[in-house]
Amino acid sequence: MSRPPESPRRFHAEPLVLVLRHLEAALASGAVSIDVPDPDLGHGHYPGERVGPEGGLVHRPLRSWCDLAEGLSCRLLTPRGVDATHVRLTFEPLGAEAPWHAGSGEGERSESPQERYGAASAFARVRKFEDAGFLLPWLEAVERLRLPPGARVLDLGVNRGDELAAFEWVEGAKDARFVGVDHSASALAEARGAFPDARHAFVQADLNALPAGLGRFDAVVSVGTLQSPGVDDRALLRKLVQEHLEPRAALVLGFPNSRFRDGEVVYGARVRNLREPDLSLLVKDLSFYRRYLHQHGFRTFLGGKYDLLLTAVRGQPSDGSDEDGPPQD
Repeated sequence: MSRPPESPRRFHAEPLVLVLRHLEAALASGAVSIDVPDPDLGHGHYPGERVGPEGGLVHRPLRSWCDLAEGLSCRLLTPRGVDATHVRLTFEPLGAEAPWHAGSGEGERSESPQERYGAASAFARVRKFEDAGFLLPWLEAVERLRLPPGARVLDLGVNRGDELAAFEWVEGAKDARFVGVDHSASALAEARGAFPDARHAFVQADLNALPAGLGRFDAVVSVGTLQSPGVDDRALLRKLVQEHLEPRAALVLGFPNSRFRDGEVVYGARVRNLREPDLSLLVKDLSFYRRYLHQHGFRTFLGGKYDLLLTAVRGQPSDGSDEDGPPQD
Protein backbone atom coordinates (compact mmCIF):
# COMPACT_ATOMS: atom_id res chain seq x y z
CA MET A 1 0.00 0.00 0.00
CA SER A 2 1.52 3.33 -1.07
CA ARG A 3 1.90 6.13 1.43
CA PRO A 4 -0.33 9.19 0.90
CA PRO A 5 1.58 12.36 -0.03
CA GLU A 6 2.62 14.44 2.94
CA SER A 7 0.58 17.57 3.58
CA PRO A 8 2.44 20.86 3.09
CA ARG A 9 3.99 22.10 6.29
CA ARG A 10 1.95 24.92 7.84
CA PHE A 11 3.74 27.96 9.23
CA HIS A 12 2.30 30.58 11.57
CA ALA A 13 4.80 32.74 13.45
CA GLU A 14 8.07 30.83 13.04
CA PRO A 15 11.22 32.83 12.19
CA LEU A 16 11.92 33.08 8.48
CA VAL A 17 15.24 31.28 8.89
CA LEU A 18 13.33 28.14 9.97
CA VAL A 19 11.17 28.38 6.84
CA LEU A 20 14.37 28.73 4.82
CA ARG A 21 15.97 25.64 6.36
CA HIS A 22 12.82 23.59 5.77
CA LEU A 23 12.74 24.60 2.11
CA GLU A 24 16.45 23.93 1.60
CA ALA A 25 16.06 20.39 2.90
CA ALA A 26 12.82 19.65 1.05
CA LEU A 27 13.95 21.07 -2.31
CA ALA A 28 16.58 18.35 -2.58
CA SER A 29 13.71 16.09 -3.67
CA GLY A 30 12.10 18.56 -6.09
CA ALA A 31 9.28 21.10 -5.86
CA VAL A 32 7.88 21.77 -2.40
CA SER A 33 4.75 23.48 -1.09
CA ILE A 34 4.20 25.22 2.23
CA ASP A 35 1.22 26.96 3.81
CA VAL A 36 1.98 30.45 5.11
CA PRO A 37 -0.06 33.39 6.48
CA ASP A 38 -1.89 35.18 3.68
CA PRO A 39 0.17 38.29 2.79
CA ASP A 40 -3.06 40.23 2.18
CA LEU A 41 -3.88 40.04 5.90
CA GLY A 42 -0.97 42.34 6.61
CA HIS A 43 -1.66 45.34 4.40
CA GLY A 44 0.04 48.36 6.00
CA HIS A 45 2.21 46.20 8.25
CA TYR A 46 5.95 45.73 8.05
CA PRO A 47 7.53 42.29 7.58
CA GLY A 48 7.63 40.47 10.91
CA GLU A 49 4.68 42.28 12.50
CA ARG A 50 1.98 40.18 14.14
CA VAL A 51 -1.36 40.00 12.34
CA GLY A 52 -4.40 37.76 12.13
CA PRO A 53 -6.54 36.25 14.88
CA GLU A 54 -5.15 37.35 18.25
CA GLY A 55 -1.88 38.32 16.54
CA GLY A 56 -0.89 34.71 16.10
CA LEU A 57 0.54 35.11 12.58
CA VAL A 58 3.68 36.82 11.29
CA HIS A 59 3.23 39.04 8.25
CA ARG A 60 5.49 38.65 5.24
CA PRO A 61 4.60 40.43 1.98
CA LEU A 62 4.46 38.52 -1.28
CA ARG A 63 7.59 40.37 -2.42
CA SER A 64 9.50 38.74 0.44
CA TRP A 65 8.44 35.28 -0.70
CA CYS A 66 9.48 36.16 -4.26
CA ASP A 67 12.90 37.19 -2.97
CA LEU A 68 13.20 33.95 -1.03
CA ALA A 69 12.35 31.91 -4.12
CA GLU A 70 14.93 33.79 -6.17
CA GLY A 71 17.58 33.25 -3.50
CA LEU A 72 16.84 29.53 -3.57
CA SER A 73 17.04 29.43 -7.41
CA CYS A 74 13.36 28.59 -7.57
CA ARG A 75 10.26 29.66 -9.44
CA LEU A 76 7.45 30.73 -7.11
CA LEU A 77 4.14 29.50 -8.48
CA THR A 78 0.99 31.57 -8.12
CA PRO A 79 -0.20 31.42 -4.48
CA ARG A 80 -3.40 29.45 -3.87
CA GLY A 81 -5.81 30.14 -1.02
CA VAL A 82 -6.11 27.42 1.62
CA ASP A 83 -8.46 28.98 4.17
CA ALA A 84 -9.24 32.34 5.77
CA THR A 85 -5.71 32.82 7.10
CA HIS A 86 -3.27 30.86 4.92
CA VAL A 87 -2.17 30.51 1.30
CA ARG A 88 -0.17 27.72 -0.32
CA LEU A 89 3.17 28.59 -1.90
CA THR A 90 4.96 26.20 -4.22
CA PHE A 91 8.69 26.53 -4.84
CA GLU A 92 9.89 24.85 -8.02
CA PRO A 93 13.66 24.52 -8.70
CA LEU A 94 14.79 26.32 -11.84
CA GLY A 95 16.46 24.53 -14.71
CA ALA A 96 19.70 25.45 -16.46
CA GLU A 97 20.87 28.93 -17.32
CA ALA A 98 20.04 30.30 -20.74
CA PRO A 99 22.53 29.05 -23.35
CA TRP A 100 23.80 32.48 -24.36
CA HIS A 101 25.37 33.08 -20.95
CA ALA A 102 29.11 32.51 -20.93
CA GLY A 103 30.08 28.96 -20.16
CA SER A 104 26.55 27.50 -20.24
CA GLY A 105 24.98 25.19 -22.76
CA GLU A 106 26.24 23.81 -26.03
CA GLY A 107 23.41 24.80 -28.37
CA GLU A 108 24.59 28.34 -29.08
CA ARG A 109 28.18 27.28 -29.80
CA SER A 110 27.17 25.64 -33.06
CA GLU A 111 26.03 28.99 -34.45
CA SER A 112 28.29 31.58 -36.02
CA PRO A 113 29.53 34.14 -33.49
CA GLN A 114 27.64 36.88 -35.34
CA GLU A 115 24.35 35.02 -34.88
CA ARG A 116 24.73 34.07 -31.23
CA TYR A 117 22.06 36.70 -30.46
CA GLY A 118 20.36 36.54 -33.87
CA ALA A 119 16.72 36.08 -34.82
CA ALA A 120 16.92 32.28 -34.59
CA SER A 121 18.80 32.14 -31.29
CA ALA A 122 17.41 31.33 -27.86
CA PHE A 123 18.07 34.97 -26.91
CA ALA A 124 15.45 36.07 -29.45
CA ARG A 125 12.74 34.66 -27.16
CA VAL A 126 13.45 37.32 -24.54
CA ARG A 127 11.21 40.41 -24.44
CA LYS A 128 12.80 42.41 -21.64
CA PHE A 129 10.37 45.29 -21.75
CA GLU A 130 7.45 43.06 -20.88
CA ASP A 131 9.14 42.80 -17.45
CA ALA A 132 8.62 45.83 -15.21
CA GLY A 133 12.06 45.30 -13.67
CA PHE A 134 13.57 46.28 -17.03
CA LEU A 135 10.91 48.62 -18.43
CA LEU A 136 10.52 51.15 -15.61
CA PRO A 137 14.25 51.93 -15.16
CA TRP A 138 14.71 52.20 -18.94
CA LEU A 139 11.88 54.70 -19.34
CA GLU A 140 13.32 56.77 -16.49
CA ALA A 141 16.76 56.71 -18.11
CA VAL A 142 15.42 57.86 -21.49
CA GLU A 143 13.46 60.66 -19.83
CA ARG A 144 16.71 61.95 -18.29
CA LEU A 145 18.27 62.51 -21.73
CA ARG A 146 16.16 65.57 -22.63
CA LEU A 147 16.87 65.26 -26.30
CA PRO A 148 16.62 68.18 -28.74
CA PRO A 149 14.03 67.99 -31.55
CA GLY A 150 15.05 65.54 -34.26
CA ALA A 151 17.89 64.13 -32.15
CA ARG A 152 20.27 61.55 -33.64
CA VAL A 153 20.57 58.47 -31.42
CA LEU A 154 23.26 55.81 -31.81
CA ASP A 155 22.48 52.35 -30.43
CA LEU A 156 25.49 50.05 -30.11
CA GLY A 157 24.43 46.40 -30.03
CA VAL A 158 20.95 47.35 -31.23
CA ASN A 159 19.86 43.74 -31.99
CA ARG A 160 16.19 44.01 -33.05
CA GLY A 161 15.79 47.49 -31.52
CA ASP A 162 13.60 46.74 -28.49
CA GLU A 163 15.05 49.57 -26.38
CA LEU A 164 14.54 52.13 -29.16
CA ALA A 165 10.76 51.71 -28.95
CA ALA A 166 10.89 53.49 -25.58
CA PHE A 167 11.73 56.75 -27.33
CA GLU A 168 8.24 56.73 -28.82
CA TRP A 169 6.77 56.57 -25.31
CA VAL A 170 8.74 59.52 -23.89
CA GLU A 171 7.60 63.10 -24.40
CA GLY A 172 10.07 65.10 -26.50
CA ALA A 173 11.84 62.05 -27.93
CA LYS A 174 9.26 60.76 -30.40
CA ASP A 175 10.97 62.26 -33.48
CA ALA A 176 14.43 60.84 -32.74
CA ARG A 177 16.44 59.42 -35.65
CA PHE A 178 18.18 56.12 -34.96
CA VAL A 179 21.41 54.59 -36.15
CA GLY A 180 21.77 51.04 -34.87
CA VAL A 181 24.95 48.97 -35.06
CA ASP A 182 25.10 45.22 -34.53
CA HIS A 183 26.98 42.23 -35.91
CA SER A 184 23.89 40.03 -36.40
CA ALA A 185 22.38 40.33 -39.88
CA SER A 186 19.18 38.53 -38.86
CA ALA A 187 18.59 40.76 -35.82
CA LEU A 188 19.19 43.88 -37.92
CA ALA A 189 16.63 42.66 -40.45
CA GLU A 190 14.06 42.59 -37.63
CA ALA A 191 15.12 46.08 -36.49
CA ARG A 192 14.60 47.44 -40.01
CA GLY A 193 11.16 45.88 -40.04
CA ALA A 194 10.30 47.45 -36.68
CA PHE A 195 11.59 50.88 -37.76
CA PRO A 196 10.94 51.15 -41.52
CA ASP A 197 11.13 54.95 -41.62
CA ALA A 198 13.92 56.08 -43.96
CA ARG A 199 15.22 58.40 -41.21
CA HIS A 200 16.58 55.35 -39.40
CA ALA A 201 19.64 53.32 -40.40
CA PHE A 202 20.87 49.93 -39.21
CA VAL A 203 24.45 48.94 -39.89
CA GLN A 204 26.15 45.55 -39.60
CA ALA A 205 29.59 46.10 -38.04
CA ASP A 206 31.97 45.08 -35.27
CA LEU A 207 31.88 47.49 -32.33
CA ASN A 208 35.69 47.45 -32.27
CA ALA A 209 35.73 48.85 -35.81
CA LEU A 210 32.86 51.31 -36.18
CA PRO A 211 32.37 52.32 -39.81
CA ALA A 212 33.59 55.70 -40.98
CA GLY A 213 31.05 58.41 -41.58
CA LEU A 214 28.75 57.68 -38.65
CA GLY A 215 28.95 61.32 -37.64
CA ARG A 216 28.02 62.81 -34.28
CA PHE A 217 25.03 62.06 -32.09
CA ASP A 218 22.88 63.69 -29.44
CA ALA A 219 22.66 60.43 -27.51
CA VAL A 220 24.35 57.04 -27.41
CA VAL A 221 22.70 54.00 -25.85
CA SER A 222 24.15 50.55 -25.34
CA VAL A 223 22.67 47.87 -23.10
CA GLY A 224 24.50 44.69 -22.16
CA THR A 225 26.95 44.99 -25.06
CA LEU A 226 30.05 46.88 -23.97
CA GLN A 227 31.04 44.09 -21.58
CA SER A 228 30.70 41.39 -24.24
CA PRO A 229 33.75 39.16 -24.77
CA GLY A 230 35.95 40.57 -27.49
CA VAL A 231 34.76 44.17 -27.16
CA ASP A 232 37.39 46.68 -26.01
CA ASP A 233 34.85 48.69 -24.07
CA ARG A 234 37.23 51.33 -22.72
CA ALA A 235 38.70 52.11 -26.12
CA LEU A 236 35.16 52.24 -27.52
CA LEU A 237 34.03 54.66 -24.79
CA ARG A 238 36.95 56.99 -25.52
CA LYS A 239 36.18 56.88 -29.25
CA LEU A 240 32.54 57.73 -28.63
CA VAL A 241 33.31 60.71 -26.41
CA GLN A 242 36.06 62.06 -28.63
CA GLU A 243 34.58 61.45 -32.08
CA HIS A 244 30.85 60.77 -31.99
CA LEU A 245 29.18 62.97 -29.38
CA GLU A 246 27.72 66.42 -29.85
CA PRO A 247 28.82 68.98 -27.20
CA ARG A 248 25.65 68.50 -25.14
CA ALA A 249 25.17 64.81 -25.88
CA ALA A 250 24.04 62.17 -23.40
CA LEU A 251 24.60 58.44 -22.89
CA VAL A 252 22.73 55.52 -21.37
CA LEU A 253 24.98 52.53 -20.79
CA GLY A 254 23.54 49.29 -19.46
CA PHE A 255 25.55 46.81 -17.39
CA PRO A 256 23.96 43.36 -16.96
CA ASN A 257 23.18 42.57 -13.34
CA SER A 258 21.10 39.46 -13.96
CA ARG A 259 20.93 36.23 -15.88
CA PHE A 260 18.15 34.05 -17.22
CA ARG A 261 17.31 30.56 -15.96
CA ASP A 262 14.50 28.42 -17.26
CA GLY A 263 12.54 31.45 -18.48
CA GLU A 264 13.06 33.47 -15.27
CA VAL A 265 15.28 36.48 -14.71
CA VAL A 266 17.60 36.00 -11.71
CA TYR A 267 19.20 38.98 -10.00
CA GLY A 268 23.01 39.21 -10.04
CA ALA A 269 25.43 38.60 -12.89
CA ARG A 270 27.43 35.45 -12.16
CA VAL A 271 31.14 35.38 -12.85
CA ARG A 272 32.42 32.26 -14.57
CA ASN A 273 33.59 29.54 -12.14
CA LEU A 274 31.77 31.18 -9.20
CA ARG A 275 28.47 29.78 -7.92
CA GLU A 276 27.22 33.06 -6.45
CA PRO A 277 26.94 36.48 -8.13
CA ASP A 278 30.00 38.67 -7.64
CA LEU A 279 29.55 42.43 -8.01
CA SER A 280 33.23 43.34 -7.72
CA LEU A 281 33.97 43.39 -11.47
CA LEU A 282 30.75 45.28 -12.16
CA VAL A 283 31.63 47.89 -9.54
CA LYS A 284 35.13 48.23 -11.02
CA ASP A 285 33.74 48.86 -14.52
CA LEU A 286 31.17 51.35 -13.27
CA SER A 287 33.84 53.24 -11.32
CA PHE A 288 35.96 53.61 -14.46
CA TYR A 289 33.02 54.75 -16.60
CA ARG A 290 31.83 57.32 -14.06
CA ARG A 291 35.31 58.69 -13.47
CA TYR A 292 36.06 59.01 -17.20
CA LEU A 293 32.73 60.67 -17.94
CA HIS A 294 33.12 63.09 -15.03
CA GLN A 295 36.52 64.09 -16.39
CA HIS A 296 34.81 65.03 -19.66
CA GLY A 297 32.16 67.23 -18.12
CA PHE A 298 29.29 64.77 -17.69
CA ARG A 299 26.99 64.40 -14.76
CA THR A 300 26.01 60.82 -14.04
CA PHE A 301 23.14 58.93 -12.47
CA LEU A 302 23.16 55.21 -11.72
CA GLY A 303 19.86 53.34 -11.56
CA GLY A 304 18.23 50.13 -12.65
CA LYS A 305 18.01 46.67 -11.18
CA TYR A 306 18.47 43.75 -13.57
CA ASP A 307 20.40 46.06 -15.90
CA LEU A 308 22.32 48.78 -14.06
CA LEU A 309 21.83 51.90 -16.18
CA LEU A 310 24.47 54.61 -16.13
CA THR A 311 22.98 57.84 -17.53
CA ALA A 312 25.44 60.62 -18.36
CA VAL A 313 24.43 64.14 -19.41
CA ARG A 314 26.34 67.37 -19.94
CA GLY A 315 25.10 70.59 -18.40
CA GLN A 316 23.21 71.43 -15.22
CA PRO A 317 20.02 69.47 -14.52
CA SER A 318 17.01 71.78 -14.51
CA ASP A 319 14.85 69.76 -12.13
CA GLY A 320 16.98 70.01 -9.00
CA SER A 321 17.95 66.33 -9.20
CA ASP A 322 20.85 65.04 -7.15
CA GLU A 323 22.86 63.62 -10.03
CA ASP A 324 26.56 63.31 -9.31
CA GLY A 325 28.84 65.97 -10.70
CA PRO A 326 32.52 65.81 -11.56
CA PRO A 327 34.59 64.78 -8.55
CA GLN A 328 36.28 67.59 -6.67
CA ASP A 329 40.03 67.55 -6.00
